[in-house]
Amino acid sequence: MEYFFVLGRNPELSLMEIFFYARMEENSVLSSSKNKNSAVIEFSKPLQKNAIDKLGGTISIGQVIAKGKLNEVLQQLDKRDIYFKTKNNFSYALLDFADESSTDKLSVYLKKRFRSEKLKASEKSARREIIMQDGKKVSSVYSGSLIDEQYFLFEHAKEFYFGTITEKCDYDEIEKRDIKKPVRREELSISPRLAKIMINLSEIKAGQKLLDPFCGIGVVLQEALLQGIKVVGIDNDYQAISGAKQNLEWLKFSNEKFNLIKGDSRKINSGQVDVLVTEPDFGQTLKKIPSSEKARQMQDDFERLMISVLNNFKKKINGKIVFTAPLISIGKKRLPCNIENILNRTDLKLVEGFPIPEFRESHIVGREIYVLEK
Repeated sequence: MEYFFVLGRNPELSLMEIFFYARMEENSVLSSSKNKNSAVIEFSKPLQKNAIDKLGGTISIGQVIAKGKLNEVLQQLDKRDIYFKTKNNFSYALLDFADESSTDKLSVYLKKRFRSEKLKASEKSARREIIMQDGKKVSSVYSGSLIDEQYFLFEHAKEFYFGTITEKCDYDEIEKRDIKKPVRREELSISPRLAKIMINLSEIKAGQKLLDPFCGIGVVLQEALLQGIKVVGIDNDYQAISGAKQNLEWLKFSNEKFNLIKGDSRKINSGQVDVLVTEPDFGQTLKKIPSSEKARQMQDDFERLMISVLNNFKKKINGKIVFTAPLISIGKKRLPCNIENILNRTDLKLVEGFPIPEFRESHIVGREIYVLEK
């Protein structure tokens, strides 16, 4: 089955998450096509209902109902229903990931079609600009509730795909978990969105156990628990462990579903786990761009820390290891960690396709996301 995806500001990372999520669901990717921050992907079987709730890098998902040359698409639509709600008066948006003339033709078709069916339909704009990972501005799409129906037109290699949006990201719920929780550490915590992406990259399944050896106030833990995953969180900061406990209890998770440990992850015994997913300690917070020497020293410190932690836990981990590493601005370029040093001293392997950068140009310290395996 073919599905349409509106991807987030880092399309490379969003796509990789979808591929790993599908593999975890034992759903093969048969083909994929990308256009800016959107993609059409063919799977061997239907996606699970509410897949959007598990994906951190996807804005919306749609079902493809017609494809081919544009005239072929319009001919296919003549033979099938395209509006399934009961309201006679409704608004709709056309998400256009195709050339302007083709989008205009489809827009005219939809207006005539709805008039012929005596529907009072009003086309609304769904556009807004977002800044992508590479710094370019692109037109994204509105994902709120003021539009009753969303259609899409996607073009790749002169082939067009049309369909309807069936699932949208619930930003209000994500914001609630991020902003309204009792304990927050804005500069030190990753977002629920990124936590979900990293969990999916680990390919962990419900019922299995995840370890976060730098759990902080529990963002990765909460997103894993929401997916039915057991969690172990370790942090050397008592206040962080206390904050994680408050946040997890605020989300109504019982104490039996999580284990929080105050301790040094270079030495502590976690017990057997299935995967490790974490944002480690990046070191001091930088207020200005550091010298190359200072940045290299920070990366050396990070590498020593990760080597010790990974060597401590690697025999306890059954599956993948997913972590972020600092990507430090030193002017016109960014300095990454020396992953070869980490791999050589832990006997771990880097999964193909990684690392993937994840940062904003205004941030001095960004991230790279790594996935390792034994």
